[in-house]
Amino acid sequence: MRRYEKIVLASLNAKYIHPCPALYSLRGYAKEYVDQIRICEFTINQHPEEIITQLYRKKPDFLAFSCYIWNIRQTLDISRILHMLLPETPIWMGGPEVSFVEASFLEEHPWITGVMRGEGERVFRMLMDWYVEGRGSLEQIPGILWREDRDERTGGPKPEKAGGGKAARIREGRPFTRADLVEMDELPFLYDDLSVFRNRILYYESSRGCPFTCSYCMSSTTNRIVRFRSLEKVLAELNVFLEAGVPQVKFTDRTFNCNPRRTGAIWKWLMEHDNGVTNFHFEIEANLLEEEQLALLGKMRPGLVQTEIGVQSANPLTLRAVSRNPDVSKVLHCARVLRAAGNMHVHLDLIAGLPYEDYASMRESFREVYQVHPHELQLGFLKLLGGCELQRRSKEYGINASPYAPYEVLSTRWLDHDALLRLKEVERVLEIFYNSGQFTCTIRALETFFPDPLALYEALADDVLSDPEGIPTGSRLALMQQLRTFACRVAPHQEQQWNERTILDLYLRENAKTRPAWAEDPLAHRDALHAFWEKEERTGALFPECAGMHARSLRRMFPMERFTCILPEILEMAGAGPERIREASAGTNGRKEQPSALWVLFDYRRRDPVTGNAKPLFFGENAQGRIFFLVELNKMAYNDA
Repeated sequence: MRRYEKIVLASLNAKYIHPCPALYSLRGYAKEYVDQIRICEFTINQHPEEIITQLYRKKPDFLAFSCYIWNIRQTLDISRILHMLLPETPIWMGGPEVSFVEASFLEEHPWITGVMRGEGERVFRMLMDWYVEGRGSLEQIPGILWREDRDERTGGPKPEKAGGGKAARIREGRPFTRADLVEMDELPFLYDDLSVFRNRILYYESSRGCPFTCSYCMSSTTNRIVRFRSLEKVLAELNVFLEAGVPQVKFTDRTFNCNPRRTGAIWKWLMEHDNGVTNFHFEIEANLLEEEQLALLGKMRPGLVQTEIGVQSANPLTLRAVSRNPDVSKVLHCARVLRAAGNMHVHLDLIAGLPYEDYASMRESFREVYQVHPHELQLGFLKLLGGCELQRRSKEYGINASPYAPYEVLSTRWLDHDALLRLKEVERVLEIFYNSGQFTCTIRALETFFPDPLALYEALADDVLSDPEGIPTGSRLALMQQLRTFACRVAPHQEQQWNERTILDLYLRENAKTRPAWAEDPLAHRDALHAFWEKEERTGALFPECAGMHARSLRRMFPMERFTCILPEILEMAGAGPERIREASAGTNGRKEQPSALWVLFDYRRRDPVTGNAKPLFFGENAQGRIFFLVELNKMAYNDA
């Protein structure tokens, strides 16, 4: 009898920073075998030969892959080669992408020994009982499929199959029932050794299941029962992250706030135990937010939490068709409240390709969601996932989707393929010029020249994507140049304003070493800047912590830019109206005076934790060209210069 001593759990992740929590949960739950289980994580961007080589050299006695829509193609190809190299090794698959497969999957992929469908912790441990200890039987393991043309104990072909015998018989374990679900408090905590996850996002699961029935989502058919990890255990585990000072924790709960009282307790605890560093990401249902919760979120330290809200569509008919609450007004109201608080990153989602959403309806959905001005607006495309209600009703709705993962929509009764390709172009430029948060001042000004937000990104796509050299990659300055050129075509009479807006965007994000060709000559105001920094070198009034630094070093550390054409945008950024400018001015002679220009100093040591922008400090310039401090506009803890 073969000894199963080397168990390998593998996954091809989307990126290195995204670990696969499922592998760690399977290993942790099968604690009797933890010393025999090795986790191997790769990415979909690695060369298949490299992955095959690394797994082959492990010489596993049992190999299992975690399968998702983003890795299933590569996983099947890699597992097929590994079966050729290691024919005696049973190869199993689990994860969302194989949770709804039928016997035909094993018939089509004869190198796969079996499939674990649904939640895997208890199933995997029972498999280990069978393979490692010889306990139990495959027939008693819930939800699995396996091939009978292999010897289940060796993984190799049965004697009659080796000689070209009868076709494989696919067997199925007993049905998965509610009793087979693992209680949440029994699941292992994945992060006893945080060093394994250094420089990676930490995913945390405080509940499983979802109370909603969104017809495009697998959770609507598999996890209607919501199970919660006990509040006591959750808070103790969150404290591990806080004490370690990890950068970010992403909750994987499908609807984190489905239990309002529990949600409020966790958010209140996080606010009270905030370490000033860690950020927590939550996917929430805005319709369930209460005013008390909105107020609590608004009081949190900037950057403590970020929220993701699935709006999906603003069309009530569409929302009803996919079993979502059609009251989008409350969703957008809550999103506006969160966005106005200014202390958290707000992410909103739209899905193109849903029933009853034609291009005109999509334009309106985009407009309503865009007007919230979330930090990120994800324009996604419908994917007909296995097991979801919309997949079963796809013919009724005339939805055509790719038969290959990720099963993305190709056309619907309301959107033909040309329309979806157009939205793909919009998504591409939206991601670069809006969601990156690097061009906010310029984009906000461009919005005023178009009848609706989608029209702006359609025009931007036409302009940028028509460039024979394509969209520049890896060069923010090149993207800034491309956006400036587009803006000058839209409003050629405002060239100087576009120059200043793009300069403001550029320096808010980075202390650019290369000065753009369209920027003002830095020597034009050399004397004023020299006098300003000489004074700071002598007095240390603005930056006492930099006492002793030479004026030239201070100037390099804190770049300053002069603006004359976009004063309203500068004042909006400072949180003041135009009428405040004289009140805020205390000129070099001590009297309040109207500045002839505004200067912005960029402090990269004090970045906004939500946007990542440098902290701006505002100055005026008098008629004699002297730079002076705008007292009331600078609300940070700086001393008056």
